[in-house]
Amino acid sequence: MIYLDYSAHTPALKEVIERFAYLESTVLGNANSSHPLGTSAEDIQNGFTRSIASILGVDDDEIVFTSGSSESNNTAIRGIASASRHIGRHILTNPLEHASVSAPLTRLQEQGYDVEMVRIGRDGKIDLGDLEDLIRSDTVLVTVPAVDSELGIIQPVDKICSIIKKKAPRARLHVDATQAIGKIPFSFECGDTFSLTAHKFYGLLGSGLLIRRNDTPLDPLILGGHSNSIYRSGTPTVSLNGALEFALRRSIENLDVLFERISELNGYLREKLTDFPGVGINSPGDAVPHILNISVDGVKGPDFQAALGRRDVCVSVKSACSSDLLPSKAVYAVTGSRKRAMSSWRISLGRGTTKEELDEFINVFQECLKELTR
Repeated sequence: MIYLDYSAHTPALKEVIERFAYLESTVLGNANSSHPLGTSAEDIQNGFTRSIASILGVDDDEIVFTSGSSESNNTAIRGIASASRHIGRHILTNPLEHASVSAPLTRLQEQGYDVEMVRIGRDGKIDLGDLEDLIRSDTVLVTVPAVDSELGIIQPVDKICSIIKKKAPRARLHVDATQAIGKIPFSFECGDTFSLTAHKFYGLLGSGLLIRRNDTPLDPLILGGHSNSIYRSGTPTVSLNGALEFALRRSIENLDVLFERISELNGYLREKLTDFPGVGINSPGDAVPHILNISVDGVKGPDFQAALGRRDVCVSVKSACSSDLLPSKAVYAVTGSRKRAMSSWRISLGRGTTKEELDEFINVFQECLKELTR
């Protein structure tokens, strides 16, 4: 089996699983309880919060533990919109967002919010001129992915933030940092809310964070009961949070080495794939190295994915949470070609990817290409 879908899920490190198991078996109390085992669990939980805050360069009380990026995105978007409705109901987004961003925006639109789409340039970056033109005094929220999940394009978050501060200082910027954390250097200085999830940096599923800067108004999505944050009720999952802290620390510590190795693999794969006729690379040259989006002329993305799957190769069509039946909005926005958007699919590399695997993948790719284009 050749796994080339690390952007959908990174297998948890053995040490992360061991950390979770240890905490699950030794931390016996509910961290919300006032008895000795409860206060002990709370102390351990607070230690993880302080460590994560130190790693990310944020304040302790800016961390909100969630079940993952989908919950974090929904909490930020719906929470900011609700808390800011006295200012306005205008929201700006873009075609590159994950479904967990676009879906709550659609729901807000159904509830009367004015949601507009900012153009994307041919380089995949947010059109800053269009952003300046569209932003208004009643704009309450702008959303942007730090790195989009389909093409791997790195957005100029600092420049976007500057425009928002200048044109609509009461508007908030939400950044989906899911595909950035543990992959590239990232700063939380520019923006108001940020989402991330552990299973994208070799942690466990069901564990994530919402970073909410202290001056950001936010109505909580989940209500009821004391917790580690007023912005997300529920019993703190100490073992999951401890596993997240461990995975995050390991990912940040090894970031430079992993980035360099995956960049070399990305370059090798690009070179090999462009030798085949009818193959187009959709990810720009300055995209993150762990994501490589391609199109094959005349072959729909799901068909190529299925052919690879029959040969035990795992890739994605669009992001894992999207429908495969529609053309990729991201690829269409960048290329302007519906055919290319329909034939696109994503290869994503990770810690376990080897050059030998990629050589084997190229052989399988060639077989599929002959089968599907004859």
